[in-house]
Amino acid sequence: MRLRLAQESDAEAIRAIYNHEVINGVRTFDMVPRGASEQAEWMVRHQGSHPAVVAVVAEGESEVVVGFGALSPYRDRPAYATTVEDSVYIDHRYRGQGIGRALLEELLELATNHGFHTVIARIVADNEASVLLHERCGFFLVGVEKEVGRKHGRWLDLIELQRML
Repeated sequence: MRLRLAQESDAEAIRAIYNHEVINGVRTFDMVPRGASEQAEWMVRHQGSHPAVVAVVAEGESEVVVGFGALSPYRDRPAYATTVEDSVYIDHRYRGQGIGRALLEELLELATNHGFHTVIARIVADNEASVLLHERCGFFLVGVEKEVGRKHGRWLDLIELQRML
């Protein structure tokens, strides 16, 4: 496996991984799959100081994106400018192989290099693997938002974790 900054050519693979969660899971609260134009806009937003990274594996003579992570602005007000939120998504066929940890560690390094002060993770409460991953990477619990989302007929809690850089 290799990590690198996401490129325009990765857009469709990122979209496929994300849309799988939109349709089948609760790891994102989006309800409608992301279209190609929306994905293109997302790619533009995740350049520079709020990058996206991909994990790729070799398959034959090409590379396949098996996961991605991104840093996003935490809030749009200027006082939040030194805080970012992380997102990590792994293709469901490649989970449990350390890809998430590698991506999160890379995001933390990028956040530090870009001068951010803290990283926030907002994770659906029953995603124990993601909560554990973040805790192992130095995040600590700062709160629980009870029943803030509803998807697939279920009320969903969010756990908020934080890592100071």
